[in-house]
Amino acid sequence: SSRNKRERQEKNEEKVAEEGKKAEETEKAKKEPLDLLRTRTGGAYIPPAKLKKCHPRKVGYHVVFCLLSLGLLVRSLMQAQAFSPVFSHVYAAFVAVINSKFPHIGELLLRRLIVQFKRSFRRNDKGTTVTVSKFIAHLINQRVAHEVLALEIMILMMETPTDDSVEVSIAFIKECGAKLLEVSPRALDTIFTRLRAIVQDGDAMNLDKRVQYMIEVVLTIRKDKFKAYPAVLDELDLIDEEDQITHTISLEDAINPENELKIRAEIIGDDDDSEDEESEDDGIGSGDDADGAPTSTTGTTEIIDNTEQNLVAFRREVYLTIQSSLDFQEAAHKLLKMHSCFQVELCHMLVDCCCQQRTYERFYGLLCERFCRLRKEYQITFEKIACDTYATIHRFDITKLRNMARLISHLLFTDAISWTIFTDVKLTENDTTSSGRIYLKYVFQELCESMGLTKLYERVTDPTLQQAFAGLFPRDNPQNTRFAINFFTLTGLGGLTLDLRQFLEKGMKKKKEESIDESASSSSSSSSSSDDSSDSESDSDDDDDSGMLPFRG
Repeated sequence: SSRNKRERQEKNEEKVAEEGKKAEETEKAKKEPLDLLRTRTGGAYIPPAKLKKCHPRKVGYHVVFCLLSLGLLVRSLMQAQAFSPVFSHVYAAFVAVINSKFPHIGELLLRRLIVQFKRSFRRNDKGTTVTVSKFIAHLINQRVAHEVLALEIMILMMETPTDDSVEVSIAFIKECGAKLLEVSPRALDTIFTRLRAIVQDGDAMNLDKRVQYMIEVVLTIRKDKFKAYPAVLDELDLIDEEDQITHTISLEDAINPENELKIRAEIIGDDDDSEDEESEDDGIGSGDDADGAPTSTTGTTEIIDNTEQNLVAFRREVYLTIQSSLDFQEAAHKLLKMHSCFQVELCHMLVDCCCQQRTYERFYGLLCERFCRLRKEYQITFEKIACDTYATIHRFDITKLRNMARLISHLLFTDAISWTIFTDVKLTENDTTSSGRIYLKYVFQELCESMGLTKLYERVTDPTLQQAFAGLFPRDNPQNTRFAINFFTLTGLGGLTLDLRQFLEKGMKKKKEESIDESASSSSSSSSSSDDSSDSESDSDDDDDSGMLPFRG
């Protein structure tokens, strides 16, 4: 008990001593003058919240990783939307949810989309421009981007209207027209006034009829107040208007896409999105040539496009041009203005369009004939297509086969292509298929109907084309000759085989004569051998008689 008392006393004494020291320090501090330069605020009053922001923070590795991963997230969103533009409204709703919590992500995405839009516009890349503009339009619908950006895009597109720029503007206004009608109807009326002026002056601006029709369609949509194109679907309206953060970015601003966040290139040395590395200091109208070819940043970099995006766009343009033309002359005039580097693809596209029809249309035959007569290159290409078609005719269905046969017969009848396309055709039982025989049947029946049997027979028996028809009318083997005669006879074209029948009859007669001669020669040889034996016997008898003495009386 005495020990416990002593310990308590010692503790109390220590506490009293510590309190005395603290009191002395506070008294000294009060007596010393206050040095304002050594205080954290410099003598000014700063609210606690603001003072906390001024304090230096220790940045952890997880914070750095989150900042760098922003670039990966934005890049993945842009790629996903580019692969599936149909779901642009879904991706925009997803971005709207993220933007309400992390506005820097939405701002970074919007900046990179604007950069890509400006670049594709300078390069005349209509496909990419339409895809990016759809994403921007849905971001405007979700209040991630301000509607001023939509008005700037529309003004840019219709400043100098062309077929491509008007198409892009129409696709854009369909997506965000309902939103503009809600927030700025006067500006939308100005845009549609400009569209009406473009329709009225369409011929003077050399706009395609198809584009003028598209403008009329969007004017009808405007009358219906965009009922078919709502701004935001009910199931995608996920964020309240007061919770959303809207970013105001202009097309004319110097935009930084923050390429330093592209950690993929730093880690593995690979960068698929090489377009972001280009500088955006130039204006919208500068940077590329009139052909839309991109300017290379380095002399050794060579970009090879294996996606065939230009080829797909060319085929789409050819198809739309054909469908919008009134006759084959107008279509040929428009198609000749297209890129000359796709001549072979143009010929294949014309043949494919003809084959895909339910019934044969003479429009395609006249169009192909016009191209064959204009340039020798087109004629050679169509001849090669005809030869390749017969080699792969077993893959065609009956409708496609019939249309192709009628197209080739038209080109042969008009002498648009050479008859030497039959050089590799061998009409024998072993070298033909059922599809090939049906194809030849349709071709020659159409030729007979167009030319007449007499003229077709004269063409088949033309001495200058005997090498081309050597396989169709074979003379090397009687069996093959009979097969060809039976084929044309059963198809109702037996008149084409008159020369072949005469050749076969002459061959049969000659063979019979040879067999008769062989039998006669064999019989004569046997008779001559018997005569020789009888002569030899008679000679021996004479010799015996001559050896006898004469009888004397």
